[in-house]
Amino acid sequence: MEPADIVIIGAGPAGLYGAYCAGFRGLRTVVVDALPQVGGQISALYPEKQVRDVAGVPGMTGRALVEALRAQAATYDPVWLLGRQAVELRRSPRGRPVVRLSDDTVVETGAVILTAGIGTPTPRRLPGCEEWVGRGLSYFVPDLSGHTGHEVVVLGGGDSAVDWALALAPVAKSVTLVHRRAAFRAHAANLDAARANGVDIITDAQVLSLSGDERVERVHLRRRGEGDSMLAADSVIAALGFISDLGPLAGWGLELRGRSVLVDQRMRTNLPGIYAAGDLTEYDGKVRLMSVGFGEVATAVNNAAVELDPGLSLFPGHSTEAA
Repeated sequence: MEPADIVIIGAGPAGLYGAYCAGFRGLRTVVVDALPQVGGQISALYPEKQVRDVAGVPGMTGRALVEALRAQAATYDPVWLLGRQAVELRRSPRGRPVVRLSDDTVVETGAVILTAGIGTPTPRRLPGCEEWVGRGLSYFVPDLSGHTGHEVVVLGGGDSAVDWALALAPVAKSVTLVHRRAAFRAHAANLDAARANGVDIITDAQVLSLSGDERVERVHLRRRGEGDSMLAADSVIAALGFISDLGPLAGWGLELRGRSVLVDQRMRTNLPGIYAAGDLTEYDGKVRLMSVGFGEVATAVNNAAVELDPGLSLFPGHSTEAA
């Protein structure tokens, strides 16, 4: 394969914007992701949910945001290497980073920018209910229309659970949100919006089992102080959180804090020529918002550009000037 100037590992929002920034600077860019499509967590976990933490976007579905970012990145024709994982980092005889992928594709590059988010997300399972997966029980909602007219039970107390309940309320026959505690971790405003949109909320309740014939028909609950009860359900969405895994990146010699990669103010890691941006990174004062990731990846790309050619200006100019 032709050598690249920049390899971006992770095709989520930060990675897609990074591809645009690199193309704007005239850098030959390769984008790698283990998933078969761009969008990272958004495409895999919540394509239909509303994204509201991007400046200037009051609300947009994850799917629409990803498509806009992909189209923006495509302006400069990056090479997309999707459905393959970055498994090894080594150095060429000239000291340049060389990345080997899971299909044995090898890319030599001037710099690597890691935008792998939280790594590979694995949903926390609903104990004792795996037999119902695909028969009414799911951990993701790739398409809201699949729940049209259903009696939906959403399990969980975090933002994902409340957001799914709120998103499903307009299409489902009914939505019930069940949380095992009295207090929610989710934003209070979203919880209020769910209530206002007719979502029934049950707290201090534990799921005992699911039952039905060919598909889920009932959710059996035990509610603290009230004994056992049963909910009718056509769909059960277990939004119980995710366990993330850095995968092969954890063995590359990066300086880590927990599952995060430590970076400096230029978004450099401890390894020469290796940068990181987005949810993967950690530094004092870090705020994990998508909008922050966009700024971080722009910083990483422009510092990498200067490292590749010290004669360049760190400030790339404005896109309006280029137009």
